[in-house]
Amino acid sequence: MANTTFPSAGKNLVEKPRLSLAQIFYMSFGFLGIQFGFALQNGNTSRILRSFGADVEQLPMFWIVAPLVGMIVQPLIGHYSDRTWNRYGRRKPYFLTGALLSSVALVFLPNSGAVSSIIPALWIGAGMVMVMDASFNVAMEPFRALVADILPDSQRTSGFAIQTFLIGVGAVAGSALPSLLADNGFSQEAGETGVADNIRYAFYIGAAVFVLAILVTVWKTKEYPPEEYARYHGVAENQGGGSIWDIFRDFGHMPRTMKQLGLVQFFSWFALFSMWVFTTDAVATHVYGLSGDYAKSVAYNDAGNAVSAAFGVYNLVAAVYALCLPLLAKFLGRKGTHAFSLLAGGMGLISIYFIKDPVYLTYSMVGVGLAWASILAMPYVILSGAIPAGKLGIYMGIFNFFITLPQIINGFFGGWIVKHTCMAVSPFMPLYWQAFS
Repeated sequence: MANTTFPSAGKNLVEKPRLSLAQIFYMSFGFLGIQFGFALQNGNTSRILRSFGADVEQLPMFWIVAPLVGMIVQPLIGHYSDRTWNRYGRRKPYFLTGALLSSVALVFLPNSGAVSSIIPALWIGAGMVMVMDASFNVAMEPFRALVADILPDSQRTSGFAIQTFLIGVGAVAGSALPSLLADNGFSQEAGETGVADNIRYAFYIGAAVFVLAILVTVWKTKEYPPEEYARYHGVAENQGGGSIWDIFRDFGHMPRTMKQLGLVQFFSWFALFSMWVFTTDAVATHVYGLSGDYAKSVAYNDAGNAVSAAFGVYNLVAAVYALCLPLLAKFLGRKGTHAFSLLAGGMGLISIYFIKDPVYLTYSMVGVGLAWASILAMPYVILSGAIPAGKLGIYMGIFNFFITLPQIINGFFGGWIVKHTCMAVSPFMPLYWQAFS
C-alpha cells in the first residue's frame, strides 16, 4: 500500500453526510465475524490448552500472548492505515487481511495435536493463539477508526452502539456453537487430536463466518478518498507522511481525556482477562465439584459448555443493551452511562462466587453484559471527539495500550494470585478465585 498525502482543506470544512441505518449496519458488519471468532477463542482456548497439558496456573502465561501482540500490532496498523490509500480503500485492506489470517489460525488451533510427534501440541497451540491474536488485532483496529472516519459526530454514539450490537450477536452465536454442535451429535470426547469434535467443527464454522462477515463490510462500505476526506476533516497537507517513530511522539502527546479513560480501561480489562482465563476451571471445581486430573473428562467439557453458554448470555445482554446506550446517554451523559454500566458488571462478577448451580450463571452474566456493552462503545464515543481528525487510527491503536497492559500484568501475576492468595485485587475482580484454594 503506497503512502499518500491528504490535501489541505482550509478552514471551511464540509459537514459529513449522515448515513442511513442500513449503511451504518453494513459498515460494522465485519465486527460480527471478528467477535464470532473472538468468542470461540475466549470460551474454548483454556480448555484446548488444558487438553494439551497446560496446568491451571500456567494459563495466564499463554493468554498473555494476546495483549502483548495487541500492544504491538494495533498502534502499527493504526499508524499505517492513517497514512495509506489504494483502490480498495484506507481501512478495508487491513481488516480483510486480518480476516484471512484469523481464519487460518482458527482452523489450525484445535488441530495442533496432529503434529505432536514433531513439536509438543501445547507449544503449537500457543503459537496458533499468537497468530490468531495478531490477526484479530489487524482486523479489529481499523473498525474503530472507520466509524470516526465516516460518521458525523451526531451519529457516532449510534455508530459505536450498532457496532457493539453486532459484536454481541457474533459473540452469542460463537459462544453457543460448541454446545449446539454437542446437542446435535458431535462428540465431546477428546479424539486423536486431543480436542473434541464439537470444538473443532465450531472453529471451522467460525473461520468461514469471520471471512464472510468481513466481505460484507468490504463490498457494502464506501470510504472517502483522500481529497474528499480532507474536505470533511481538514487534514493538513503532509498528514500522510511521517515515520513509524511518530507513534512514540503521539503517545507522549495523547489528549487528557484519553489518559483519564485509560485508567478506567485498566481496571475493567484486568477483570475481564481474569474472567476469560479462569471461569471454566472455576466453574468446574467450584460448581461441578471436579478435582484431580479432570481436564480431559466429559464433565470438564460440560463445565466448559456451561461457561461458553454463559458467555453467550452476557454477549446477548450486551447486544440488546448497546441499542439503549444512545438513549441512556441523553439522560445520564456519556460518562454517567459508562459508570453505571461498570458498576453493574462488578456486581455480576462478585455474584459468581455464591453460585452452586450453573443455571444461575445466567443472572451473573446480565451485569457483566451491561458492562461489556459500555466498555465496547462508550470509551470510543468519548475518545473520538477528543482526537485530532488525522490521528484517529494511531490514537485508537495507542488507546489499546490501556486494554493490553492490564492483561499483561494479570498474565504474569494472575496465576500466582489464583494459586497462592485466592482473593480479589481489584474492585471489579470476581471472588470465585477462592475456588482454587
